[in-house]
Amino acid sequence: MKGRGITYGDLAGRIGMSEASVKRMFSQKNFTLQRLDEILTATGIEFDELSAAQSAPTLISHLTLAQEREIIGDPRLLVVAVSAMNHICFDDIVRFYDMSEAEVTKYLLRLDRIGFLELLPNNRVKLLIARTFGWIANGPIQGYFRHEAAADYLNSRFDGEDEVMRLVNVMLSKQSGAALLERLKQVAAEFSQQHQHETRLPFDQRHAISFIVAARPWVPQAFKALLRQP
Repeated sequence: MKGRGITYGDLAGRIGMSEASVKRMFSQKNFTLQRLDEILTATGIEFDELSAAQSAPTLISHLTLAQEREIIGDPRLLVVAVSAMNHICFDDIVRFYDMSEAEVTKYLLRLDRIGFLELLPNNRVKLLIARTFGWIANGPIQGYFRHEAAADYLNSRFDGEDEVMRLVNVMLSKQSGAALLERLKQVAAEFSQQHQHETRLPFDQRHAISFIVAARPWVPQAFKALLRQP
């Protein structure tokens, strides 16, 4: 649950119990099979994941600055890393990108050495990153995607299939602003969880969708230029 960013309070709301009762149930390790099944369903956790977690290595939530620089320094390495994060299998990476099997294997071995994943027999991949994994704030990879967003992602009318853009300017109290930020975080977490649910679907039944969740106090420069000076 911690790896998925699910709190006791979140679980309590999903299974119709009080947070105190959920905490007590976990502290006492007192679960009926029916309750355990209910919890697994509510959290999207498969039963076999529980046994696998017993011997699972410690998952990382961030890379080091040097590791991010290594990945961003080679566009093909970045492509393989992001593909692995999206549970795109070895054969589909070779089929989808202009890289040979030997090249993809080479990059997977580099990611294995970094500790990003474990390369298993038959080119299977086991990710070693937590579900709460994120790139370093304002680090090399975030900087790269920020540049790409400005130069390419936002260069669209956003009126095609599977596209939408809403620019909303509001004035809110501190309390309402905090509630908005929390809701945006929840939306991002919900779709990250949906992504996990659908990783077992065939590659051809999934397509890439990128969405930016952002909010900050901001006034356009043209507005600022018209502000009355004290």
